[in-house]
Amino acid sequence: MKNEMWVFNDPPNVAVIANRSVVFEQDWIAYVSHDNEDGGWQFHGSRSGQMQEGDAVAASLLNIVELDVTVQALSDLPRGWHV
Repeated sequence: MKNEMWVFNDPPNVAVIANRSVVFEQDWIAYVSHDNEDGGWQFHGSRSGQMQEGDAVAASLLNIVELDVTVQALSDLPRGWHV
């Protein structure tokens, strides 16, 4: 992915939290949050329900975009919001 196409304010290498199922099992992203306190991103899969500690993995924001380019539509999601 070329930098001129990057739409997030955060850099591509910023760490995000995701469900293991999203990163390793190609589960679709059903819930996204942009944390109010630290601006962190979380990406939850459709099978996750409430994420348990063992289900969470760190990934780069670029990794998530490469798995599902449609999350770029949420690049302007305000802090404290979720969809």
